[in-house]
Amino acid sequence: MNALVVYCHPRPQSFTHAIKELVVEKLNDAGAATRIIDLYAEGFQPCLTAAEWEGYEAVETNRAGIETHCAALEWCDTLIFVYPTWWYGHPAMLKGWLDRVLVPGLAFKMPDEDGANIQPMLTHINRLAVFTTCGASWWLTRFIGAPGRRILLRGVRLLLAKRCKTVFAAHYLMDSATAQSRNAHLSKVSRKLSRFLGANG
Repeated sequence: MNALVVYCHPRPQSFTHAIKELVVEKLNDAGAATRIIDLYAEGFQPCLTAAEWEGYEAVETNRAGIETHCAALEWCDTLIFVYPTWWYGHPAMLKGWLDRVLVPGLAFKMPDEDGANIQPMLTHINRLAVFTTCGASWWLTRFIGAPGRRILLRGVRLLLAKRCKTVFAAHYLMDSATAQSRNAHLSKVSRKLSRFLGANG
């Protein structure tokens, strides 16, 4: 198993960081080869520049500046996102990663005829996991539409293997979280990961 963890949080003391550490521990226990992309730690530039936009479809050159991230996506068969949900979606840093790194020729093939759709190219990835925290409650997040969850588990999922296995866990009401609720959530993540990593890809 080759697992890529895309981690997004600015504070190493955060609960999101604790979730990431648990994810890495479970991957190690499962014998996975693991790579971690820590977006804030590496100072990832999330803004798509004018030059990048103009060259977006040029598959020969559109990986310039993001080569290691693209190589990690080609290498992995398991993709895991760990991040906080802000305003019902992804932090700008993570959204920018999706904008800049999931480029044509890597993540998908551009339509080759009028009326056609893009074609997935990350079909070697057969596991997708999403672990997040939300300040809002479960019902309010769902009322808004949970756009962050849908982008990853529907949008990104469509670029992966047809039978890609998925798992999702969120700690809701983080603004009023207790030590008990955080510990219970870590136990939940651990159980979900055990089943997820033990499943055949």
